[in-house]
Amino acid sequence: MNIDGKAWRTIWLEPDGGLGSYAIGVIDQTLLPHQFTTRTLRCCAEAADAISTMVVRGAPLIGVTGAYGLMLALQADPGDASLAAAFEQLNATRPTAINLRWALERVRAKVQPLPPAERAEAAKVEAAAIADEDVAMCEAIGNHGLAIFQQLAAARPGARLNVLTHCNAGWLATVDWGTALAPIYKAHRAGLPIHVWVDETRPRNQGASLTAYELAKEGVPHTVIVDNAGGHLMQHGQVDAVIVGTDRTTRRGDVCNKIGTYLKALAAHDNGVPFYVALPASTIDWTIGDGVAEIPIEARSAEEVTHIQGRGADGAITSVQLTPTGSAGFNPAFDVTPARLVTGLITERGVAAATEAGLRELYGND
Repeated sequence: MNIDGKAWRTIWLEPDGGLGSYAIGVIDQTLLPHQFTTRTLRCCAEAADAISTMVVRGAPLIGVTGAYGLMLALQADPGDASLAAAFEQLNATRPTAINLRWALERVRAKVQPLPPAERAEAAKVEAAAIADEDVAMCEAIGNHGLAIFQQLAAARPGARLNVLTHCNAGWLATVDWGTALAPIYKAHRAGLPIHVWVDETRPRNQGASLTAYELAKEGVPHTVIVDNAGGHLMQHGQVDAVIVGTDRTTRRGDVCNKIGTYLKALAAHDNGVPFYVALPASTIDWTIGDGVAEIPIEARSAEEVTHIQGRGADGAITSVQLTPTGSAGFNPAFDVTPARLVTGLITERGVAAATEAGLRELYGND
Protein backbone atom coordinates (compact mmCIF):
# COMPACT_ATOMS: atom_id res chain seq x y z
CA MET A 1 0.00 0.00 0.00
CA ASN A 2 0.97 3.62 -0.46
CA ILE A 3 2.49 5.77 2.29
CA ASP A 4 3.47 9.23 1.12
CA GLY A 5 4.26 8.05 -2.37
CA LYS A 6 6.15 4.87 -1.43
CA ALA A 7 4.79 1.33 -1.70
CA TRP A 8 5.12 -0.69 1.51
CA ARG A 9 4.42 -4.13 2.83
CA THR A 10 4.11 -4.59 6.58
CA ILE A 11 6.97 -7.11 6.81
CA TRP A 12 10.11 -7.73 4.75
CA LEU A 13 13.51 -9.40 4.83
CA GLU A 14 16.70 -7.44 5.48
CA PRO A 15 20.30 -8.69 5.09
CA ASP A 16 21.83 -9.15 8.52
CA GLY A 17 25.54 -9.56 8.31
CA GLY A 18 26.82 -13.03 7.64
CA LEU A 19 26.42 -14.95 4.41
CA GLY A 20 22.82 -16.03 4.01
CA SER A 21 21.74 -14.40 7.27
CA TYR A 22 18.59 -12.28 7.37
CA ALA A 23 16.64 -10.11 9.78
CA ILE A 24 12.98 -9.07 9.58
CA GLY A 25 11.87 -5.50 8.99
CA VAL A 26 8.45 -4.45 10.31
CA ILE A 27 6.43 -1.28 10.85
CA ASP A 28 6.12 -0.43 14.56
CA GLN A 29 2.34 -0.16 14.86
CA THR A 30 2.44 0.92 18.50
CA LEU A 31 3.61 4.39 17.41
CA LEU A 32 1.04 4.97 14.67
CA PRO A 33 -0.56 7.26 13.64
CA HIS A 34 1.76 9.86 15.11
CA GLN A 35 5.10 8.31 14.14
CA PHE A 36 5.93 6.06 11.20
CA THR A 37 8.88 4.00 12.41
CA THR A 38 10.31 0.68 11.29
CA ARG A 39 11.96 -1.88 13.50
CA THR A 40 14.44 -4.66 12.76
CA LEU A 41 13.95 -8.06 14.41
CA ARG A 42 17.12 -10.13 14.55
CA CYS A 43 16.24 -13.14 16.70
CA CYS A 44 13.28 -15.31 17.60
CA ALA A 45 12.85 -13.64 20.98
CA GLU A 46 12.51 -10.24 19.30
CA ALA A 47 9.91 -11.63 16.89
CA ALA A 48 7.96 -13.12 19.81
CA ASP A 49 8.10 -9.84 21.70
CA ALA A 50 6.94 -7.88 18.65
CA ILE A 51 3.86 -10.13 18.42
CA SER A 52 3.01 -10.07 22.13
CA THR A 53 3.45 -6.28 22.47
CA MET A 54 1.52 -5.64 19.24
CA VAL A 55 4.35 -4.01 17.35
CA VAL A 56 2.85 -6.27 14.71
CA ARG A 57 -0.81 -7.33 15.00
CA GLY A 58 -3.66 -8.67 12.95
CA ALA A 59 -4.11 -12.41 12.50
CA PRO A 60 -2.50 -12.80 9.04
CA LEU A 61 0.50 -10.59 9.87
CA ILE A 62 1.03 -12.38 13.18
CA GLY A 63 1.19 -15.65 11.26
CA VAL A 64 3.79 -14.37 8.80
CA THR A 65 5.85 -12.86 11.62
CA GLY A 66 5.78 -16.18 13.43
CA ALA A 67 6.91 -17.99 10.29
CA TYR A 68 9.86 -15.65 9.89
CA GLY A 69 10.53 -15.97 13.62
CA LEU A 70 11.20 -19.68 13.11
CA MET A 71 13.65 -18.73 10.36
CA LEU A 72 15.48 -16.47 12.80
CA ALA A 73 15.66 -19.24 15.39
CA LEU A 74 17.01 -21.74 12.85
CA GLN A 75 19.65 -19.29 11.65
CA ALA A 76 20.99 -19.22 15.20
CA ASP A 77 20.59 -22.95 15.89
CA PRO A 78 19.03 -25.35 13.35
CA GLY A 79 18.73 -28.26 15.76
CA ASP A 80 15.56 -30.08 16.78
CA ALA A 81 15.54 -28.61 20.29
CA SER A 82 15.87 -25.08 18.92
CA LEU A 83 13.01 -25.64 16.50
CA ALA A 84 10.75 -27.03 19.24
CA ALA A 85 11.57 -24.22 21.68
CA ALA A 86 11.04 -21.52 19.07
CA PHE A 87 7.72 -23.03 18.03
CA GLU A 88 6.44 -22.98 21.61
CA GLN A 89 7.79 -19.49 22.33
CA LEU A 90 6.13 -17.98 19.28
CA ASN A 91 2.89 -19.94 19.59
CA ALA A 92 2.37 -18.75 23.18
CA THR A 93 2.42 -15.05 22.27
CA ARG A 94 -1.22 -14.63 21.12
CA PRO A 95 -3.66 -17.49 21.87
CA THR A 96 -6.78 -16.39 19.99
CA ALA A 97 -5.71 -15.92 16.36
CA ILE A 98 -5.49 -19.27 14.55
CA ASN A 99 -3.18 -17.98 11.80
CA LEU A 100 -0.16 -18.03 14.10
CA ARG A 101 -0.29 -21.75 14.87
CA TRP A 102 -1.25 -22.51 11.26
CA ALA A 103 1.84 -20.71 9.91
CA LEU A 104 4.16 -22.18 12.55
CA GLU A 105 2.94 -25.70 11.83
CA ARG A 106 3.36 -25.17 8.10
CA VAL A 107 6.99 -24.04 8.46
CA ARG A 108 7.77 -26.77 10.99
CA ALA A 109 6.39 -29.45 8.67
CA LYS A 110 8.55 -28.10 5.86
CA VAL A 111 11.85 -27.99 7.77
CA GLN A 112 11.62 -30.94 10.17
CA PRO A 113 12.52 -33.65 7.62
CA LEU A 114 15.53 -31.67 6.34
CA PRO A 115 19.15 -31.81 7.47
CA PRO A 116 19.83 -29.03 9.99
CA ALA A 117 22.09 -27.15 7.55
CA GLU A 118 19.16 -26.69 5.13
CA ARG A 119 16.48 -25.67 7.61
CA ALA A 120 16.96 -21.91 7.90
CA GLU A 121 16.86 -21.41 4.13
CA ALA A 122 13.80 -23.65 3.81
CA ALA A 123 12.07 -21.69 6.57
CA LYS A 124 12.85 -18.42 4.79
CA VAL A 125 11.40 -19.71 1.51
CA GLU A 126 8.25 -21.05 3.20
CA ALA A 127 7.69 -17.87 5.21
CA ALA A 128 8.06 -15.79 2.04
CA ALA A 129 5.55 -18.04 0.29
CA ILE A 130 3.05 -17.56 3.14
CA ALA A 131 3.53 -13.79 2.86
CA ASP A 132 2.99 -13.76 -0.91
CA GLU A 133 -0.04 -16.03 -0.62
CA ASP A 134 -1.53 -13.69 1.98
CA VAL A 135 -1.22 -10.74 -0.41
CA ALA A 136 -2.92 -12.69 -3.20
CA MET A 137 -5.72 -13.91 -0.92
CA CYS A 138 -6.37 -10.43 0.44
CA GLU A 139 -6.58 -8.93 -3.03
CA ALA A 140 -9.02 -11.68 -4.04
CA ILE A 141 -11.11 -10.90 -0.94
CA GLY A 142 -11.10 -7.30 -2.11
CA ASN A 143 -12.42 -8.26 -5.52
CA HIS A 144 -15.25 -10.40 -4.09
CA GLY A 145 -16.17 -7.68 -1.60
CA LEU A 146 -16.13 -5.07 -4.36
CA ALA A 147 -18.88 -6.98 -6.15
CA ILE A 148 -21.04 -6.75 -3.01
CA PHE A 149 -20.43 -3.02 -2.70
CA GLN A 150 -21.22 -2.51 -6.37
CA GLN A 151 -24.57 -4.26 -5.88
CA LEU A 152 -25.36 -2.11 -2.85
CA ALA A 153 -24.39 1.05 -4.73
CA ALA A 154 -26.48 0.06 -7.77
CA ALA A 155 -29.56 -0.10 -5.56
CA ARG A 156 -29.01 3.53 -4.53
CA PRO A 157 -27.71 5.28 -7.67
CA GLY A 158 -25.90 8.52 -6.96
CA ALA A 159 -25.98 8.07 -3.17
CA ARG A 160 -22.92 7.75 -0.99
CA LEU A 161 -22.24 4.21 0.22
CA ASN A 162 -21.68 4.27 3.99
CA VAL A 163 -19.75 1.33 5.39
CA LEU A 164 -18.96 0.80 9.07
CA THR A 165 -15.92 -1.15 10.22
CA HIS A 166 -14.56 -2.16 13.61
CA CYS A 167 -10.92 -2.46 14.71
CA ASN A 168 -8.25 -2.61 11.99
CA ALA A 169 -8.47 -5.24 9.28
CA GLY A 170 -6.53 -3.35 6.64
CA TRP A 171 -3.10 -3.77 5.18
CA LEU A 172 -1.53 -3.13 8.59
CA ALA A 173 -3.21 -6.32 9.84
CA THR A 174 -1.96 -8.38 6.90
CA VAL A 175 1.03 -8.21 4.54
CA ASP A 176 -0.82 -5.98 2.05
CA TRP A 177 -4.38 -4.98 1.03
CA GLY A 178 -6.04 -6.22 4.22
CA THR A 179 -9.21 -8.26 4.69
CA ALA A 180 -12.17 -6.04 5.60
CA LEU A 181 -10.55 -2.94 4.11
CA ALA A 182 -9.52 -4.58 0.83
CA PRO A 183 -13.05 -4.26 -0.67
CA ILE A 184 -13.13 -0.64 0.49
CA TYR A 185 -9.84 0.12 -1.26
CA LYS A 186 -11.06 -1.66 -4.39
CA ALA A 187 -14.33 0.31 -4.33
CA HIS A 188 -12.55 3.62 -3.86
CA ARG A 189 -10.15 2.90 -6.73
CA ALA A 190 -13.11 1.85 -8.90
CA GLY A 191 -14.72 5.24 -8.36
CA LEU A 192 -17.57 4.23 -6.06
CA PRO A 193 -18.63 7.09 -3.76
CA ILE A 194 -17.73 5.22 -0.56
CA HIS A 195 -17.44 6.62 2.96
CA VAL A 196 -16.28 4.69 6.03
CA TRP A 197 -17.50 5.05 9.59
CA VAL A 198 -14.42 4.10 11.64
CA ASP A 199 -15.10 2.73 15.12
CA GLU A 200 -12.43 4.01 17.49
CA THR A 201 -12.18 0.45 18.90
CA ARG A 202 -11.31 0.87 22.54
CA PRO A 203 -9.25 0.01 24.43
CA ARG A 204 -6.27 0.06 22.03
CA ASN A 205 -8.00 2.32 19.51
CA GLN A 206 -6.89 0.39 16.43
CA GLY A 207 -9.71 1.99 14.46
CA ALA A 208 -8.87 5.57 15.39
CA SER A 209 -5.13 5.00 15.18
CA LEU A 210 -4.63 2.47 12.39
CA THR A 211 -7.73 2.23 10.19
CA ALA A 212 -8.06 6.01 10.01
CA TYR A 213 -4.33 6.26 9.22
CA GLU A 214 -4.63 3.78 6.36
CA LEU A 215 -7.74 5.36 4.90
CA ALA A 216 -6.22 8.83 5.07
CA LYS A 217 -3.10 7.68 3.22
CA GLU A 218 -5.27 6.08 0.52
CA GLY A 219 -7.55 9.14 0.30
CA VAL A 220 -10.72 7.26 1.29
CA PRO A 221 -13.37 9.54 2.88
CA HIS A 222 -13.93 8.47 6.48
CA THR A 223 -15.15 9.65 9.87
CA VAL A 224 -13.97 8.35 13.25
CA ILE A 225 -16.79 7.63 15.71
CA VAL A 226 -16.92 6.41 19.28
CA ASP A 227 -17.66 2.71 19.56
CA ASN A 228 -21.17 3.26 20.92
CA ALA A 229 -22.31 5.46 18.01
CA GLY A 230 -22.69 2.67 15.46
CA GLY A 231 -26.13 1.53 16.57
CA HIS A 232 -27.44 5.09 16.50
CA LEU A 233 -26.18 5.56 12.94
CA MET A 234 -27.84 2.31 11.87
CA GLN A 235 -31.16 3.35 13.41
CA HIS A 236 -31.07 6.52 11.32
CA GLY A 237 -30.26 4.81 8.02
CA GLN A 238 -26.69 6.06 7.84
CA VAL A 239 -24.99 2.65 7.54
CA ASP A 240 -25.45 0.58 4.37
CA ALA A 241 -23.21 -2.31 5.42
CA VAL A 242 -20.86 -3.44 8.17
CA ILE A 243 -17.65 -5.24 7.29
CA VAL A 244 -15.11 -6.57 9.78
CA GLY A 245 -12.23 -9.01 9.90
CA THR A 246 -11.80 -12.07 12.10
CA ASP A 247 -8.99 -13.71 14.04
CA ARG A 248 -10.61 -17.14 14.04
CA THR A 249 -13.69 -18.50 12.28
CA THR A 250 -15.24 -21.82 13.25
CA ARG A 251 -16.29 -24.39 10.69
CA ARG A 252 -19.92 -23.46 11.47
CA GLY A 253 -19.36 -19.77 10.73
CA ASP A 254 -18.96 -18.20 14.18
CA VAL A 255 -16.41 -15.38 14.01
CA CYS A 256 -14.04 -14.18 16.70
CA ASN A 257 -12.94 -10.58 16.27
CA LYS A 258 -11.92 -7.56 18.32
CA ILE A 259 -14.04 -6.92 21.41
CA GLY A 260 -17.18 -5.00 20.49
CA THR A 261 -17.79 -6.75 17.19
CA TYR A 262 -20.66 -8.80 18.65
CA LEU A 263 -22.50 -5.63 19.70
CA LYS A 264 -22.17 -4.22 16.16
CA ALA A 265 -23.57 -7.46 14.74
CA LEU A 266 -26.56 -7.27 17.10
CA ALA A 267 -27.25 -3.66 16.10
CA ALA A 268 -26.92 -4.52 12.41
CA HIS A 269 -29.30 -7.47 12.78
CA ASP A 270 -31.86 -5.33 14.60
CA ASN A 271 -31.76 -2.67 11.89
CA GLY A 272 -31.59 -4.89 8.79
CA VAL A 273 -28.05 -3.83 7.93
CA PRO A 274 -25.95 -6.52 6.18
CA PHE A 275 -23.03 -7.68 8.33
CA TYR A 276 -20.09 -9.15 6.39
CA VAL A 277 -16.88 -10.75 7.64
CA ALA A 278 -13.77 -10.86 5.44
CA LEU A 279 -11.23 -13.64 5.96
CA PRO A 280 -8.61 -15.78 4.23
CA ALA A 281 -8.67 -19.56 4.46
CA SER A 282 -5.86 -19.51 7.03
CA THR A 283 -8.29 -17.97 9.56
CA ILE A 284 -10.76 -20.89 9.46
CA ASP A 285 -10.39 -23.34 12.33
CA TRP A 286 -11.98 -26.54 11.07
CA THR A 287 -11.48 -28.22 14.46
CA ILE A 288 -13.92 -25.92 16.27
CA GLY A 289 -17.70 -25.77 15.90
CA ASP A 290 -18.97 -23.57 18.76
CA GLY A 291 -17.00 -20.33 18.88
CA VAL A 292 -18.41 -19.08 22.19
CA ALA A 293 -17.62 -22.32 23.99
CA GLU A 294 -14.37 -23.30 22.31
CA ILE A 295 -12.33 -20.28 21.19
CA PRO A 296 -9.82 -19.12 23.83
CA ILE A 297 -10.22 -15.38 24.46
CA GLU A 298 -7.02 -13.50 25.20
CA ALA A 299 -7.19 -11.27 28.28
CA ARG A 300 -4.71 -8.42 27.93
CA SER A 301 -3.32 -6.01 30.49
CA ALA A 302 -5.85 -3.96 32.45
CA GLU A 303 -3.60 -0.95 31.82
CA GLU A 304 -4.92 -0.83 28.25
CA VAL A 305 -8.31 0.01 29.81
CA THR A 306 -7.15 2.33 32.57
CA HIS A 307 -4.68 4.29 30.42
CA ILE A 308 -4.61 5.70 26.90
CA GLN A 309 -1.75 6.64 24.59
CA GLY A 310 -1.72 9.74 22.42
CA ARG A 311 0.25 12.76 21.33
CA GLY A 312 0.47 15.63 23.79
CA ALA A 313 0.45 19.35 23.07
CA ASP A 314 4.26 19.28 22.98
CA GLY A 315 4.18 16.67 20.20
CA ALA A 316 5.50 13.86 22.39
CA ILE A 317 3.72 10.49 22.50
CA THR A 318 2.63 9.86 26.05
CA SER A 319 0.34 7.69 28.16
CA VAL A 320 -2.26 9.15 30.53
CA GLN A 321 -4.39 7.53 33.22
CA LEU A 322 -8.16 7.64 32.66
CA THR A 323 -9.50 5.94 35.79
CA PRO A 324 -9.23 6.54 39.53
CA THR A 325 -6.16 5.01 41.11
CA GLY A 326 -7.11 1.62 42.47
CA SER A 327 -10.00 0.94 40.10
CA ALA A 328 -9.71 -2.52 38.57
CA GLY A 329 -9.85 -3.08 34.84
CA PHE A 330 -10.79 -6.15 32.80
CA ASN A 331 -9.61 -6.43 29.22
CA PRO A 332 -10.91 -9.33 27.10
CA ALA A 333 -9.40 -8.63 23.69
CA PHE A 334 -11.98 -10.46 21.55
CA ASP A 335 -15.60 -11.56 21.44
CA VAL A 336 -17.47 -14.10 19.32
CA THR A 337 -20.26 -13.23 16.90
CA PRO A 338 -22.57 -16.21 16.30
CA ALA A 339 -23.00 -17.27 12.69
CA ARG A 340 -26.71 -16.45 12.77
CA LEU A 341 -25.82 -12.74 12.82
CA VAL A 342 -23.42 -12.91 9.83
CA THR A 343 -24.80 -12.10 6.38
CA GLY A 344 -21.86 -13.63 4.55
CA LEU A 345 -18.20 -14.63 4.82
CA ILE A 346 -16.07 -12.96 2.14
CA THR A 347 -13.14 -15.25 1.37
CA GLU A 348 -10.49 -15.44 -1.32
CA ARG A 349 -12.64 -18.11 -3.05
CA GLY A 350 -15.90 -16.19 -2.97
CA VAL A 351 -18.70 -15.34 -0.57
CA ALA A 352 -19.91 -18.16 1.67
CA ALA A 353 -22.94 -18.49 3.87
CA ALA A 354 -21.90 -18.46 7.54
CA THR A 355 -22.55 -22.18 7.90
CA GLU A 356 -20.46 -25.33 7.71
CA ALA A 357 -22.21 -26.21 4.45
CA GLY A 358 -21.43 -22.76 3.05
CA LEU A 359 -17.74 -23.04 3.90
CA ARG A 360 -17.50 -26.65 2.67
CA GLU A 361 -18.99 -25.53 -0.65
CA LEU A 362 -15.91 -23.33 -1.15
CA TYR A 363 -13.25 -25.41 0.61
CA GLY A 364 -14.44 -29.00 0.42
CA ASN A 365 -12.74 -31.00 3.16
CA ASP A 366 -9.79 -28.64 3.57
